[in-house]
Amino acid sequence: MPTDRDADLKAAVNAARAAARACRAVQQQMVTPAALEKKDKSPVTVADFASQAIVCAQLERAFPSDPVVGEEDAHALREASQAGLRASVVEQVAAALGRRVGEDEVLGWIDRGGSNAREGRYWTLDPIDGTKGFLRNEQYAVALGLIERGEVVLGVLACPSLPAAGGGTGALFTSARGQPTREYPLADGASSGREVQVSRVTSAAQARFCESVESAHSDQDESAQIAKLLGITAPPHRIDSQCKYAAVARGDASIYLRMPTRADYREKIWDHAAGKLVVECAGGRVSDIHGRALDFTRGRTLEQNQGIVATCGPIHDAVLDAIRRVRGAA
Repeated sequence: MPTDRDADLKAAVNAARAAARACRAVQQQMVTPAALEKKDKSPVTVADFASQAIVCAQLERAFPSDPVVGEEDAHALREASQAGLRASVVEQVAAALGRRVGEDEVLGWIDRGGSNAREGRYWTLDPIDGTKGFLRNEQYAVALGLIERGEVVLGVLACPSLPAAGGGTGALFTSARGQPTREYPLADGASSGREVQVSRVTSAAQARFCESVESAHSDQDESAQIAKLLGITAPPHRIDSQCKYAAVARGDASIYLRMPTRADYREKIWDHAAGKLVVECAGGRVSDIHGRALDFTRGRTLEQNQGIVATCGPIHDAVLDAIRRVRGAA
């Protein structure tokens, strides 16, 4: 039976805030110039595992029968050679939850995210979306979505490095089906949020693109051709992670394109579930590059979809038409 949506939202917000607290702590303690020089990815690995453990622990306590479809599993972390890494993860989880936790307990929480649920009610989690942004001390997000009978009904984005609308750094976006998207300061206990809405742009030529910093994540040459065809002259707003969805939701940009880099690639559900609803509840529209609704009934990937288009709404069809024209000419 569906639970009360307020209870769902409260649990999701508490989990995302706790996970973001751990991610920030890891950044402050472990992301150093020396680590970056050595291309040491252990800080993001610790934060990734800790974030998933924290969210799954919070959800287990609130909704013990709810499956979680997460990005990580603890198989590699259990290797004998990873003892130091395990200890760091356990330390961060304990600090974020404010109590002592055992190694097996933490590994169990991480593995709780290994569900393959595709029907009924389940959560989907990206514990750190934007790992390179995290390592650069730029944009990343903890993204948590709730899916019921194939529909995303709740989404929370915790964006620790995103400038907050009211000043300061760190923003939390909440969305629930049938309710407006709201933005809050990420700080614990902050309850003075504001309703956010997409931009009022009605002509694609007036729009601003939002796209990935990493060129490997989307075909940016194709995006540039689409922008030219639409008459867009504003420079793209390039940020990492599902923070792009947040940017569209609050009007920092009007279009987010994720153009496929190869024909057989399919998006993971945890990369888009929360952000999709954040945009839609702010008045925007989200589809794949063919205009199809995102299908969350196929397991861990958006098997029936290709690419992502998120817009403020009125210009969506014009963007889809430009995509068809550019790809048809390729």
